[in-house]
Amino acid sequence: MNSSQVLKKKINHIAIIMDGNGRWSLKRKVSKKIGHEQGVKNCINICKNLDKIDYRIVEISFYVFSTENWSRSKSEINNLFRLIDDYYSKFRDVANENNLIIRHYGSKRRLSKKLINIIDEVTIRTHKNTGTFINLMFNYGSRQELVNAFKKISINKKRIITEKLISNNLYTKNIPDPEILIRTGNTNRLSNFLLWQINYTEIFFVKKLWPDFNKNDFNKILNKFNQIKRNFGAI
Repeated sequence: MNSSQVLKKKINHIAIIMDGNGRWSLKRKVSKKIGHEQGVKNCINICKNLDKIDYRIVEISFYVFSTENWSRSKSEINNLFRLIDDYYSKFRDVANENNLIIRHYGSKRRLSKKLINIIDEVTIRTHKNTGTFINLMFNYGSRQELVNAFKKISINKKRIITEKLISNNLYTKNIPDPEILIRTGNTNRLSNFLLWQINYTEIFFVKKLWPDFNKNDFNKILNKFNQIKRNFGAI
């Protein structure tokens, strides 16, 4: 961490639903594959430019692929997985160049052995970095996360169920709840993302499609957040 980052105001966790890649491609009359490519490139570009953001961000969680995305056409899913295979190694290089730590949150069920190996390799290769944590929420669904947590609790025969116990059995047990959630694409819903964790999260719905979202848009949202008085239920 450099001296300029220390002087910046800290935000612990930002979650982002990267919506609008398909509509971006339709608008430009290009294939969905190109839209998804632009979406991934923008995710990487945001990560590369974190030092140009006005705040020091400890963690960012990107909603990459939801458990509901399996209902898309086989050809679109295959294109997405080929894209993810290709870009994970590029993400690793960008992470190491910019001192970022890559982590995966979500189920590895239904993922190919090749992809699991790529995810594990990228996680290992970046874990000694000391900058922002980049949490890639891949094959993630909040309801399934909660079901898995309740199964773990029942197996351990815990009689007293508390919020802390549930939180400690989630995929995200090691990361703070988001202070900010951003959804691009002019859609005002949460789409099964971090439902347990966002009880006091400030939510920003953005009209721009994800491939068009940039660091200036990011800074505007963070500046708005900085002006909010957060009472957490108190007066």
